[in-house]
Amino acid sequence: MKVYIKEFDVDMEVRTSGIEFEVRETDDTHLGDLVLTKTRLLWCPGKTRRENGIPVTWQDFIDWMNSRQP
Repeated sequence: MKVYIKEFDVDMEVRTSGIEFEVRETDDTHLGDLVLTKTRLLWCPGKTRRENGIPVTWQDFIDWMNSRQP
């Protein structure tokens, strides 16, 4: 995977506008964008715009990750 920071609108603490990561395969195929804000993570597959992305709250993400522990 190749992951790029597309936007870096932070001031030490992640704010409402968040941080946007561009995610690509190693062959440069664009997979989507991951946006991290202070309230949620937002996955935007392909060329999906932020307003149509798939939102996940931080608590849901933490619960999901903790459930995957061996």
